[in-house]
Amino acid sequence: MNSGQSEETLNALENTNNGINTYSEFRPKRVFVLDTNVLLHDSKSIFHFKSVVIVIPFVVLEELDTFKNNQGEIGRNARGVIRAIDKLRSKGCLSDGVEIKNGTKSVLKIMETPRLSENEELIGDLADNLIIKTAQKLVANGFTVTLVTKDINARVKADALGIDAEDYEIEAVSKHDFYKGWESLSIPANELKKANINSVEEILRQNNLEISQLSKNQFIILESENNPQNFRLFRFLGGKNFKEIHNITIASQFNAKNIQQLMALDLLMDDDVKIVSLVGGAGTGKTFLTLLIGLQKVINERSYRKFLITRPVVALGADIGYLPGEVQEKLRFWMQPVYDNLDFIYSQIDTIKEETDEEHASKKKEKHYKRKKHLSSESPVDMLQQKGILSLEAITYMRGRSIPNQFVFIDEVQNLNPHEVKTIISRAGEGTKIIIAGDPFQIDSPYLDFSSNGLIVASSKFKNYSIFGTVFLEKSERSELAKLAAEIL
Repeated sequence: MNSGQSEETLNALENTNNGINTYSEFRPKRVFVLDTNVLLHDSKSIFHFKSVVIVIPFVVLEELDTFKNNQGEIGRNARGVIRAIDKLRSKGCLSDGVEIKNGTKSVLKIMETPRLSENEELIGDLADNLIIKTAQKLVANGFTVTLVTKDINARVKADALGIDAEDYEIEAVSKHDFYKGWESLSIPANELKKANINSVEEILRQNNLEISQLSKNQFIILESENNPQNFRLFRFLGGKNFKEIHNITIASQFNAKNIQQLMALDLLMDDDVKIVSLVGGAGTGKTFLTLLIGLQKVINERSYRKFLITRPVVALGADIGYLPGEVQEKLRFWMQPVYDNLDFIYSQIDTIKEETDEEHASKKKEKHYKRKKHLSSESPVDMLQQKGILSLEAITYMRGRSIPNQFVFIDEVQNLNPHEVKTIISRAGEGTKIIIAGDPFQIDSPYLDFSSNGLIVASSKFKNYSIFGTVFLEKSERSELAKLAAEIL
């Protein structure tokens, strides 16, 4: 749309504020009314709308003011939006509308919030109702208006009043189209037996799948038509190169329980894959496998200097200050899955670093005795922390850091938005490997869903890069009860 149309739209909006409707004189472009939660979700959201008029009701500014002193990402986003709007004041009066140069011309306008009367459907001064009323007023004056909000109930109310309403879905990924990291093909058993790294491309072609459609580090499962348990697994390395994946045993005790865990182990063990995404429900092995390989890499192989583990603390609030004790004591509540898994790992093996040489047998026995005595009063987590091998940290304190040569595990990433994930991953220094994991079907953050959470969006954005690999783990291995609960509840 040209600048002349933009000026006409602004004039019409100005007249709307004065109660004059000039809609019939021209055809204005679309008007988007933004809810507060959109701005708190993405501080740059006003720059993502192209060739439209963006209306921010005055009540939204009031809400941003209440959030600006919050700690964490919400407070930072509130402050970021306020600064961006303040900067635009230099271009003109916000109530008249100012032009945003973001590739194509859009206009930002701060609009006075209409008052609610007692005889209408929207009752009281609830901010959501005032925002909806603003959109309703623009619709009444003949504009093509869309309310953009991440609040489902606000969208329902707007729809009931005949107002077009949408979720804010910049960078959203469809639940049906998200990248799983693998493809499964059924082929005759005799072909499966003959399959190798040189014949995979031809097998793909026979099954209407071209090699150009694959992403680097994507897995190909070739399974027998009559027996899915009879399979061969290959990983695409780029070009026309494939690698066959075989099961491995870690610490003489642990190996993959299913084919998706085998994929995860392969990516976790590969130091050339700098970022790994593990997506799956409860009990699929995301945390256990990552902890197992993290210890293997840091203690046995010494590929990394330290094992750093962090998770968001959004399930019950934005910070951990209300919990009792010092920082590490507070973190214990949020890191309990880490404690549980490490306790299990240590209960299954005599020592993380095995000494297999026979001449050290007596020394091994002595070490085992001392270790058992030591662990009777101290958890594996405490022991590893004291040795400087393991570090547990809250995501709240990750901003601004540089993390070189570490094996970093970020759990529950489905509760982070894409910008938060970007902030954390960009902390990685030279020689660092990052694992992000979570269950996008169990999200605690009120304004995130399957399509917009940081785990799924990051997996989609990284999928064509050789340093990235992902696996969607479908099968729970925790217990029959856990598996049944995941299926029926």
